Amino acid sequence: MTKKTHWQIKHFNELSLDELYDCLKLRIDIFVVEQTCYYPDLDSEHNQLDRHPETIHQLGYQDGVLVAYLRVLAQGQSYDNYISIGRVAIAEQARGSGLGHELITEALNVCQQQFPKENIKISAQEHLASFYQRHGFEQVSAMYLEDNIPHIAMIKNV
Repeated sequence: MTKKTHWQIKHFNELSLDELYDCLKLRIDIFVVEQTCYYPDLDSEHNQLDRHPETIHQLGYQDGVLVAYLRVLAQGQSYDNYISIGRVAIAEQARGSGLGHELITEALNVCQQQFPKENIKISAQEHLASFYQRHGFEQVSAMYLEDNIPHIAMIKNV
């Protein structure tokens, strides 16, 4: 049986301390520890994307545990002419259940509501290209290394 996911959409100043902790822990568990990519996950003081007033944090809880997360960035934060989805994370224990597709579907709905008719650009890990293609993204770059991990640029035109 698939567990029910409780979705929350919040700006930085709406996150409780526990929610902020949950987000940062999940991101570090995946992007730093699991992927052995040692980098500072918190944005630099000159580029505080998490704290930007337009940044949207999407959290998915199951049984009180954060199992899915991403952030949506307004146009101009990552890319001049696109909004962006990033820091897409699914907790290890929740993978293989379709939760990733549910997370992206919810994010695309948020993008449409908050940033109607704006195209979306992402920097996707190369091995996830087909995953994002199922949601309408098209590859627009050759492979490049980001934090020593193969990535590709992908765009979804709306």
